[in-house]
Amino acid sequence: MSALFEPLTLREVTFPNRVWMAPMCQYSADDSGPYVGAAGDWHRTHLVSRAVGGAGLIITEATAVSPEGRISPSDLGIWNDTQADALAKIVAEISSFGSVPGIQLAHAGRKGSTAAPWLGGKSLPAEDPRSWETVGPSAVAFGDYATPREATGDDIAKIVDDFRSAAQRASKAGFQVAEVHGAHGYLLHQFLSPASNTRTDAYGGDFAGRTRLLIEVVDAVRQVWPAELPVFVRLSATDWLDEPENTEGTAELEAPSWTSDQTVALSQILTEHGVDLVDTSTGGNVHAKIPVGPGYQVPFARRIQNETTMPAAAVGMITEPKQAEDIVSLGEATAVLLARELLRDPYWPRRAARELGVEMTPAVAPQYERAY
Repeated sequence: MSALFEPLTLREVTFPNRVWMAPMCQYSADDSGPYVGAAGDWHRTHLVSRAVGGAGLIITEATAVSPEGRISPSDLGIWNDTQADALAKIVAEISSFGSVPGIQLAHAGRKGSTAAPWLGGKSLPAEDPRSWETVGPSAVAFGDYATPREATGDDIAKIVDDFRSAAQRASKAGFQVAEVHGAHGYLLHQFLSPASNTRTDAYGGDFAGRTRLLIEVVDAVRQVWPAELPVFVRLSATDWLDEPENTEGTAELEAPSWTSDQTVALSQILTEHGVDLVDTSTGGNVHAKIPVGPGYQVPFARRIQNETTMPAAAVGMITEPKQAEDIVSLGEATAVLLARELLRDPYWPRRAARELGVEMTPAVAPQYERAY
């Protein structure tokens, strides 16, 4: 038996296997007119082909909960019904091939109003009609990006409400998993980390203050998300600035940046707020030296699995079937999420099943049966 291809049930959703597609920004939505932020033919091809390829869960890219929550003008959004309707058609196709459709709800904060990566990826000039003023926990810029405006109490209330409304639309569109994006240096991660959050009010300062916004967003999403469907949170487990070499340390909740100790503590708290799994990544909030290598983020998922009651998924340079099988079978993570490897090979799950000698679900499409 293969642990990687064993079904997993969270709440009332059963994932046919533990090979999941990580959210990956495509920067390919319309950036003007009535269909701004709406999914198009590229998104359908990108997402549905991975469902045909057998991934047990397909998570859309970071999908902005408001216009100012986008990373770039060409980001996917779900702040209006036109966008939700466009996604609903893709969701139905994903489901028809046996995969579970999920959506990542996101707000870019100080990392917004930028050009697509292949257009330089820097902040758009203020005179560009597609640019907007960004907000963050504090008026602290990310590197050489534009300095954001410090979010006011009204801004924070709107952000929470935007996530709530986006979750409602996602539910109506047929998504079965909602993932709150609290990683990669985007807004919720910015509030979590002392490296970007210098506030002295209720949303800054100590660990409780810095985690407050994420918890309020999770509560808002859980309030409107069907009780039978799971909610995930993606966390960057560390900023990589103050991470001890031994990641099995004791909880240091007031370190000067976000650390794995704080992630472990937050993960346990999130179990009490209706979160069903932490999608474990790292970095993105500050420029730091990251020791990249095969499975380099797996130890952070393992800590969550070992030290809390929260299931965790691992992502990051997981490329080989035996590697993925070992991560799940050894209990280092409940599932693995593949990103670039699925860009290279949309049918990786089916190749992995063949290499591991197992029959997998979802079954291959009848049009492709003669190849298997």
